Amino acid sequence: MRQERVTVTAVRAMKARGERVAMLTAYDTPTARLLDAAGVDVILVGDSLAMVALGYETTLPVTLEEMLHHTRAVARGAARALVVGDLPFLSYQVSREEALRSAGRMLKEGNAQAVKLEGGLEVAGTVAALLEAGIPVMGHIGLTPQAVHRMGGYKVQGRSAEAAARLLKDAVALERAGAFSLVLEGLPWQVAGAVTEAVGIPTIGIGAGPRCDGQVLVTNDLLGLFDEFTPKFVKRYANLRETLLQAFGQFREEVRAGAFPGPEHSFSLEAGETERLRRLTARTRPRKVAALRK
Repeated sequence: MRQERVTVTAVRAMKARGERVAMLTAYDTPTARLLDAAGVDVILVGDSLAMVALGYETTLPVTLEEMLHHTRAVARGAARALVVGDLPFLSYQVSREEALRSAGRMLKEGNAQAVKLEGGLEVAGTVAALLEAGIPVMGHIGLTPQAVHRMGGYKVQGRSAEAAARLLKDAVALERAGAFSLVLEGLPWQVAGAVTEAVGIPTIGIGAGPRCDGQVLVTNDLLGLFDEFTPKFVKRYANLRETLLQAFGQFREEVRAGAFPGPEHSFSLEAGETERLRRLTARTRPRKVAALRK
């Protein structure tokens, strides 16, 4: 029996019940189906797509069209989980009108149920405008990958009291603007805990410690499929890279040795057709040779 769809209001209610939110990323239909079957609450089509699937060094190059393509694929595989589409760099920063157009496309063409964007006070007005248009928004503060160059790299944020106070203001501003949840990335656990206590919407941590209302990881990191670097906060629940390498290598060796495909992987002619095929090929082969000689 199909379970009820997770909605933005259901996610908000989880905090009131003390129920933690489990969120993972997906970029294709098969992964989305697996996450859905596992009972993951929220599937984020993250702009991490740029690094873990498209081979870029940062999240900045990924385009809105690419995000829409992958969000559609995820939406086709998620019958229960809430699908959130990341708004990529420069798809919402230029103007509120551009942000509305980009976010609207994420729902209309990408079939997401909500969008995520990065920033604090500076995007609160944009969040409010999207909400007014009926587009649910997940906020994202702390280490914001789209600002990697401004931050001087992927560095933990909010280490000083002053920086922590600014993050608290960002969180409250986003809540007041109407965000239904907040991603807290790369924060000291004490700061993430303070933000979580200060707002009435769920906080979902990634590298922000255990005092958040939920947790998110990039699925490729969780599965050991991305080995360019491994952040401190990542827990690998599987090492599929080694499993896949072994499988691919075994395939190569069996092909070279003629062991694959075997009889169990091959099809046969219908009964009585083998002799007919032999006679047909015997008659055809000399004609082909003669034609070649001409």
